[in-house]
Amino acid sequence: MTTLTKLLSRFKSDEDGATLVEYGIALGLAVTLGAGALLTLSGDVGATMGAASEAMPVQAAAGS
Repeated sequence: MTTLTKLLSRFKSDEDGATLVEYGIALGLAVTLGAGALLTLSGDVGATMGAASEAMPVQAAAGS
């Protein structure tokens, strides 16, 4: 029984792989939030750019 408790104690104190998992979770969360923000803002930006281009006066090409 003492061998099992020593093994479990050593396993609890070993945190080498924990940081890798934490970085993976943080990266996944950042990518998800970034993609969501871009998808949310893309419609608004597209509509604003379209309205701005329609509001500009049309000019004849130079030399015509």
